[in-house]
Amino acid sequence: MIIHKGEVVFRQGDIGPLYHLKSGLLKISRLHEDGTQTLVNIITPDEIIPHHSLIAQNPYHGTAIALTTCEIELIQTESWYRSIAQDAELCRDIALRLQDKLRMMQQRIDQLTEVTPMNRLIKLQAWFKQYVGTAALSEILTQEEIGQFIGLRRETVNRLLRDQTVSASAGSASKLPLGPKNS
Repeated sequence: MIIHKGEVVFRQGDIGPLYHLKSGLLKISRLHEDGTQTLVNIITPDEIIPHHSLIAQNPYHGTAIALTTCEIELIQTESWYRSIAQDAELCRDIALRLQDKLRMMQQRIDQLTEVTPMNRLIKLQAWFKQYVGTAALSEILTQEEIGQFIGLRRETVNRLLRDQTVSASAGSASKLPLGPKNS
């Protein structure tokens, strides 16, 4: 099935099937009791979600929303769990998928431990570029979500993005040939 940007795949607290993301990006947001919403995860192609339900069914931990147009395969849980009980290779595949997700989370922690906020942002931008190509990070996530993902306030993200824009503009201006208008 095709899900378009902004559409909800599943909602926090519901119980339902598993999903295999074939293409696109999803975000997982969690709504807290005080009403604040927090970006907790980004789902990349070839992941099966929710991760915490790969072995046994549990309520969805957050709400999955498409960040880009996505192709998603619905996986019926009854046949999935029956297959796990009978197929050692499927269990190995699940373990490898969880290992890959753990590696991604370790990269996120690495982003958070960068000393300077700009380096955190640059690492996140580089990671995102793998999945969205030339699209700007701020076209996919809000400044608030970027901040939540790298442990910064929205205002700091705003300043850093503005500084990057100014630096890029200054860099391209210095590449202009010197002439009457540019000297």
